[in-house]
Amino acid sequence: MESKGIDQMLSMLRASSAAAGGRVAEGQNTPAGGTDFAQVLQASIAQVSQTQQQAETMAANFAAGNSTENLHEVMIALQKANISFQEMIQVRNKLVSAYHDVMNMQI
Repeated sequence: MESKGIDQMLSMLRASSAAAGGRVAEGQNTPAGGTDFAQVLQASIAQVSQTQQQAETMAANFAAGNSTENLHEVMIALQKANISFQEMIQVRNKLVSAYHDVMNMQI
């Protein structure tokens, strides 16, 4: 179960990295003009949201006493959600910084 999620996350990171570099990731079709930044950003935000929802569900199930959830799996899921959220915040900070740099440029 965990390796599927990790493989999916690695696949998404590779696709995002390829999109950022202007390359086409394996098995992806891109428009003739290149990659759409808004779609990449939206997909990344959706992935972070899904990771957080999954971690919250696992934590709620564990707190309710469901025997299907192990403490270490819940803690790992919560840490993954936290790390992905922190990464998203750093990307946002870089985007805001770049926006301010562009807006402060003299023409």
